[in-house]
Amino acid sequence: MATVTVKQEPEDEDCSLLPLVHDIIKCMDKDNQEVHQELSKLKTKIQEAREQIGGMPGIDLSPEEQQRRLRLLREQVRTKNQLLQKYKSLCMFDIPKA
Repeated sequence: MATVTVKQEPEDEDCSLLPLVHDIIKCMDKDNQEVHQELSKLKTKIQEAREQIGGMPGIDLSPEEQQRRLRLLREQVRTKNQLLQKYKSLCMFDIPKA
C-alpha cells in the first residue's frame, strides 16, 4: 500500500497576487518610483509560489500516475469504511451492563 503525506500550510498564508498587481497599477498611474519596489514584491511572491508548487508531493509524477494513485487511495478509503461498518455492526464496542 502506498501512503501519501500531505503537508498542511497555515490557513492565514496569503497566496493572492491580485493585491500586489493592484498596487503596481496604482504606482504606475502616479508615475511613482515605488513601481520597482512593488514589482520586486510581485517577483518574490511568484518565486515563493513556484517553490511551494515544486515541493508538493506527486508533482514529479505524470497526470496518469497521479490519477492512478488517487484511484488507489479512494479504493483504500472505501475498503476501510466498509471494514469500519463491519466492525461497528459486531457490537464489540457495547459496554456490558453491570
